[in-house]
Parts: sequence; C-alpha cells; structure tokens
Amino acid sequence: MARAIWSGSISFGLLNVPVKLYSAVARKNVSFRELRASDGSRVRHKRVAEADGEEVAYEDMVKGYEISPEQYVVITRDELEALDPKKTRAVEIEDFVDLDEIDPIYFDHPYYLGPDKGAERAYALLVKAMEDERKVAIARFVLRNRESLAALRPMNGVLTLTTMRFADEVVTPEELGDVIPDDVEAPKKREVDMAKQLVGQLESKFEPDKYRDEYREELIAMIERKAEGEDVLETVSEAPKPTRAPDLMAALEESLAAVKREPLAAGAKKKAPARKSSTKASSNGKGSTSKSKTAGKAKSTSRSRSKAAK
Repeated sequence: MARAIWSGSISFGLLNVPVKLYSAVARKNVSFRELRASDGSRVRHKRVAEADGEEVAYEDMVKGYEISPEQYVVITRDELEALDPKKTRAVEIEDFVDLDEIDPIYFDHPYYLGPDKGAERAYALLVKAMEDERKVAIARFVLRNRESLAALRPMNGVLTLTTMRFADEVVTPEELGDVIPDDVEAPKKREVDMAKQLVGQLESKFEPDKYRDEYREELIAMIERKAEGEDVLETVSEAPKPTRAPDLMAALEESLAAVKREPLAAGAKKKAPARKSSTKASSNGKGSTSKSKTAGKAKSTSRSRSKAAK
C-alpha cells in the first residue's frame, strides 16, 4: 500500500477537502558506492574545515552566503526558521486555467492527491467538477519547509499535483543570447515539405510503455555479467555526427526511405541519367545512320534525274 508523504487539505473557496500526498514517481536509478581501488574498502566523506583540516560536527555548522570571494554573510538556524513559510497544511487554490496555457517547461515533480478519511465525497465532487470544466487549478502549498507552486488536475478519477517552477526560475529563449544565430538561411520549401512528410510518417499515439530506459537495462545486465566473471569491455560506439546543411535533403530522403522501407528515390535518380545518356547515344547513332541513308538516297535520285535530263 502506498505511504503518504504529506497530509493537509485543499482550500477552495469555503470548501476544504482533507487529502494526503503520495509520490507519483518511483526512481529506478542504479546507484554506486565509492570504494578504494586497491582493496574495495568503502570510502566515506567527512566535513572538514579548510583552515585546519579538522572535522566539523553538524551542530557546529552555520550557513553563509558568499557576497564576494571569501566574504560571507553568516545566517543562523534561528534566522532561517524565522523566514520559513507558514506551515498551513493547506493547498490553497488561487486560479483555474486551461492546461494548454501552461508550457511543460514549468512542470517539476508529480504527485498524487488522495482523499483523507471522511473526505471521499467532497474529493469526488472536486474531481468531477474539474473534469467537466477541463480546468487545471494553480495553487500554493508548503512541502519540506519550502513554499511551492503547484498544478492540480484530474486524471482517471484521481487528482494529480505537480510542483511548478516560478517564472523567474525559467530561462527564456531571449536569454540564450547568440546560441541561436540570426543569420541562418531559412529552410527551403522542399526541405520543409520533406521534413513534414517525415514527421507524418513517424506520427503515432503516445504509448509510454514502449519507451524503456535502455541504458539502465544494459547497465544492470553488464553488472550481472561481471558478477559472474565475464569480460564486459566492449568497443565504444562513435557518437552520431550532426547533419551538415548541404546534406539536409539527402538525409531527409534517406530517413523517409528508411521509414517507408522503400528504395531510395535519390538512388533511382542517380541511375536514371546514365540510362538516359545511353539511350540518347543509341538514338543519336540510329539517327545518324538513318540520316546518312537518306542522304545517300537523295544523292542517287539527283544523279538519275541529271542523266534523264541529258
């Protein structure tokens, strides 16, 4: 059974719906321990002072904000606690918006919200109302002593809560500077049409189950093979090279051909001129032969006419 990591209530006008927060993500990262190479002994990190190398106990530590090199403003725990957001235990809804209006770049971490005991009916009412209106609630709540912005939306009869980044945390495209050059040649219409064809060929419904973490699977398989004594070193594959601008059309044609599983159109075009040239050469040869025969007939006719005149 899932374990709640937070409990509180959704505040919506005069309505308060007691809820519990559950994680919607199960991290499956492969973690490693740091060991000494010579004997495999576990390596542990200690907090030491740079001034004398002495180990520092946790209770003797304070936080400092560096305002200039080696110059710090020291902030104590009491001062930080005075600034901590009020622990209201409430998810306070501020607005309802359309999901399409929220750029995915603002989403951070997903959770599920489930009803607390006795709040099932009010919870179901809120879910139904949001489903019918197709709206997303923008709210604030405090999690782990930090105020967070969040988006609440229904999904298959359950409310999801996704923490969001504040606007000043998101880097806008304008802030990238010259990362995207302004003097890039505009794509040609044929290139755009070909790219659209490729997009259309690869279009499908989103099925999350067909996308796997292949790196994690290969890493676990490698660890298991090495644990059995196998040699796991393999030739490192080269990184794919970026497509150069003059090769865009060729790359698009090859990609389309690969998706369609058809022979390359470009290859057919390359062979066609050779056939045409040979056809032209043979037709030219026939033409010259017929012309010479016609010329010979014309000469003999003119000679017979001149003899008859005489």
